[in-house]
Amino acid sequence: MPKAIWNDEVIAESDDTVVVEGNYYFPRASLREDVLLPSDTHTVCPWKGKASYYTLSSDGHIATDAVWFYPEPKPDAKAVRDRVAFRNKDVRVEA
Repeated sequence: MPKAIWNDEVIAESDDTVVVEGNYYFPRASLREDVLLPSDTHTVCPWKGKASYYTLSSDGHIATDAVWFYPEPKPDAKAVRDRVAFRNKDVRVEA
């Protein structure tokens, strides 16, 4: 089962992931709430839409904007709706 690991902790785990452009998108419900901080960062992908972010925080460790998601993905990106992905330099995904 794919796992997202940050700071030696499993922060998401699910057998219902979707891979888009090499990134594993986990169901939002599989992501631990206790490690999330809101972020005001937004970016735009031409085909997926406007992305929003979370910062990870645990035991004094911070990974700014390490989690992204598309609150309202464009029609061609409906596979990522209600899912989150992780910045590779901060979070390791084991599949």
